[in-house]
Amino acid sequence: VRDCIQKTLTEWSSKIGQDQNQETLEVLECTVAQALEKINPEERDELKVSAKLFIVGSNSSSIRDAVDLACSALGVAQLDSVIIAPPPVEDGINLSLEYLQPYWKELENLVQNKKIVAIGTSDLDKTLLEQLYLWAQVKPSSNQVNLASCCVMPPDLTAFAKECDIQLLTHNDPKELLCEASFQEGLQESIQNVKANEWIPLWLLRYSVIVKSRGIIKSKGYIIQAKRNAS
Repeated sequence: VRDCIQKTLTEWSSKIGQDQNQETLEVLECTVAQALEKINPEERDELKVSAKLFIVGSNSSSIRDAVDLACSALGVAQLDSVIIAPPPVEDGINLSLEYLQPYWKELENLVQNKKIVAIGTSDLDKTLLEQLYLWAQVKPSSNQVNLASCCVMPPDLTAFAKECDIQLLTHNDPKELLCEASFQEGLQESIQNVKANEWIPLWLLRYSVIVKSRGIIKSKGYIIQAKRNAS
């Protein structure tokens, strides 16, 4: 991920030059047009657009920004599925339903507004998944399980998922896909005279466009948003 960010920033920086005022810049819009393939509307029905959203250092309101940017970048009106990775919790605090609720409500709003078709979760055990399922208005359609944490799906999770028609998927994403320090290092190495320590990543979205009939990935990529906390 860091290599992708660094390469994109380096290419973008070389094209726009150094005429920007780094002291007053609060938002960076970094786009390399040839690296992004918009979806042809005539092919939309043949494609499945799915995404996994990693909240890095922001609140639930960032979910709408992430989905809107992904739709705009890919040229689609809605995403077929969005899986949210559990937002980071402070040390010593366990992930709970109360903590997940504002994030899930935001996803539900996007489903109701037809920006997303199906929503899913990641790394929830049977107890937490059941709590979310019973509370949620829009039920989770899937739950990802990390291969590093279990070689075999937990029987209680498998039974509950089957009973409630929740698809169990596997993944091998690290617990922290992109940390603040790694992002800042990539930024520092890519853009001259930037005060990298002032920039904080908010969220990272990984998308994939799959041809339904053939099950192959047509395109994939990352979209990231960061803000500047200038002192």
